Amino acid sequence: MLRTGGISGTPASPIMGMHPSDTPGVTSMSTTDSPNPEDVLADANKEVADLIKQAEQASGGAPGASADPFAGGMPFQLPVFDAAVIAKQSRAIDLLSDVNLNVKIELGRTRLLVDDVLKLSEGAVVELDKLAGDPVDVFVNDRLVARGEVLVLNDNFCVRINEILAAPADAAPLAA
Repeated sequence: MLRTGGISGTPASPIMGMHPSDTPGVTSMSTTDSPNPEDVLADANKEVADLIKQAEQASGGAPGASADPFAGGMPFQLPVFDAAVIAKQSRAIDLLSDVNLNVKIELGRTRLLVDDVLKLSEGAVVELDKLAGDPVDVFVNDRLVARGEVLVLNDNFCVRINEILAAPADAAPLAA
């Protein structure tokens, strides 16, 4: 809504504390044309009432209903972390930090007859069950743990991990 200043039809000053005569295009101001403070207050109250009505309609029409979908919810309690427990778990993991694991990256699989394997030679092409660009499987100690994409970095093949797979139910963590 466009409010008018002291001169009929001219916009009010956009900067607080600026006199309407400082507004570009306004050359003079008559004190007899200044708005009545009661009229300005009545217009503001009407706008507030209209906004409240719009908010009520947007929230389902219930008067006083909040547009906040989380209103009336339960407060969230943050867990308390005991420094001693965290330190103990950290020491337990540190014990395993130098254990070697067998990591394999599987590009794909195929089945060949013994005769076809015996016919393989240098330059032979073996077709795999995955397409170029498909994610590769990452195995740690023969357990599928992740999927990723093959990259070449400094003339070396690398794998960017895109997905960590959830642990199977039979591999439940041991109690501490």
